[in-house]
Amino acid sequence: QVQLVESGGGLVQPGGSLRLSCAASGIRFELYRMGWYRQAPGQQRDLVAVITDGGVSHYVDSVKGRFTISRDNVKNTVYLQMDSLKPEDTAVYHCNAQSIRSGNHYWGQGTQVTVSS
Repeated sequence: QVQLVESGGGLVQPGGSLRLSCAASGIRFELYRMGWYRQAPGQQRDLVAVITDGGVSHYVDSVKGRFTISRDNVKNTVYLQMDSLKPEDTAVYHCNAQSIRSGNHYWGQGTQVTVSS
């Protein structure tokens, strides 16, 4: 059974930092493209950052220079380091795993990030 479990969310002041983690089980992690998406209230779920099986990362323009995605293929975990957080970063952040072979997607339940003073 595939499980993606996010952690690390919380309440932080503008300008602060958080590090999200997503621990994967039930998949061959090294064969998956991993991504972070976010969904604010009343909004659609949008891509934030992805990292390929080969370790190449891509970011949406609004987080470039502030967020860093990384992966640990030994711990089967993907991370999102978020710095210089802004109120508009407030959302539920979801981890996504996509098989590079089948294209199948899996989602975590999400972790809430709130940026507020």
